[in-house]
Amino acid sequence: MTITPPALSVFETLESEVRSYCRSWPAVFDRAQGSYLHDEDGHSYLDLFVGAASLNYGHNNPVLKRALIDYIERDGIVQGMDMATTAKRAFLETFENVILRPRDLPYKVMFPGPTGTNAVESALKLARKIKGRETIVSFTNGFHGMSLGALAVTGNSFKRGGAGVPLSHTAAMPFDNYFDGQVPDFLMFERMLEDSGSGLDKPAAVIIETVQGEGGVNVARAEWLRELEQLCRRHDMLLIVDDIQMGCGRTGAFFSFEEAGITPDIVLLSKSISGYGLPMSLCLFKPELDVWQPGEHNGTFRGNNPAFVTATAALNTYWTDGQMEKQTVARGEQIERAMLAIVDELDGVGVSFRGRGLVWGMEFEDKARATAVCRRAFELGLLLETSGPDSEVVKLLPALTITPEELDEGLRILARSVRETA
Repeated sequence: MTITPPALSVFETLESEVRSYCRSWPAVFDRAQGSYLHDEDGHSYLDLFVGAASLNYGHNNPVLKRALIDYIERDGIVQGMDMATTAKRAFLETFENVILRPRDLPYKVMFPGPTGTNAVESALKLARKIKGRETIVSFTNGFHGMSLGALAVTGNSFKRGGAGVPLSHTAAMPFDNYFDGQVPDFLMFERMLEDSGSGLDKPAAVIIETVQGEGGVNVARAEWLRELEQLCRRHDMLLIVDDIQMGCGRTGAFFSFEEAGITPDIVLLSKSISGYGLPMSLCLFKPELDVWQPGEHNGTFRGNNPAFVTATAALNTYWTDGQMEKQTVARGEQIERAMLAIVDELDGVGVSFRGRGLVWGMEFEDKARATAVCRRAFELGLLLETSGPDSEVVKLLPALTITPEELDEGLRILARSVRETA
């Protein structure tokens, strides 16, 4: 008897081999609401990934959806380039009044293009233009995007290797605790800046994530960030904070650097700034840095007006009081307790965890185990991803709107997945 194998799906026959998430989660998803995704076969999955933190307010958030539908139904502008529109005006006014003014942040707002890597490219270009220097300093295990400039300040060798050309005009320095506390903070960096024989060209800027999401959920201490800001001031370097994944409330406060009490020269936002998963990014910078000539940096889809609409609705709904921040901190404490229980169950052998707010990572000494945990979690109806240079960290990125009960469900599945992959 001849068995005819099932026909390959269009995803396998037509789509490029570059696809990745679908390999970890072999399902065809059809609907989503809140913290749940549903596939075409009727299975439900609790989502602790939420579009790599591009859906901080959950899938199809009803308040944002209503604003979007109303805007589309009245034939509001969809593609606006960088023209003035009512949707853009409403967003800018809301962003200034709800986010910038209460934090005494004097930033100008630039719409560089729809994605995070567009924002990074604009920041690197602006820093070099202002300082008249080429070198940008980044940090070990940092991730800033997949276009060439952003890749040049990214640490991951696999991703860098895909560039196909030299990635130059950058230098990497150790992130916080890279030497396990054995080397004083910034000893190497400052000594190289002061030594004319170090080979380090004077940088225009440094670019930093306060929490390295893709790099393994590495959390920079507030005092380390303050020292970095002081180092930048002493040596006439701009400080760029890449808040693309950790901004918009992921760590608690709207900006992840607020806890440290620093004021970066340039701040980058994307992912959840639209609130609805619509492509949008911002490059924020101090007014004296606004040296652009008209059209000197542009992009066709920087005027995604539906994203302005949902962003405005998100800010008005979740950021006019302090409740979202308090809720995020409380949910983070819930995760911390659950992770501590998992580590205690394993007697602390071969596993550790770290995080802030609603971004947490569990690292395994047996690096392959993190992938096994995520695979088992998927089988049990939970979406998790790995991070870190060797995919050795299980990363949790729940929606900020997740309920305590939903989070408990996810944490129970995580604990079971860890237990069953021992």
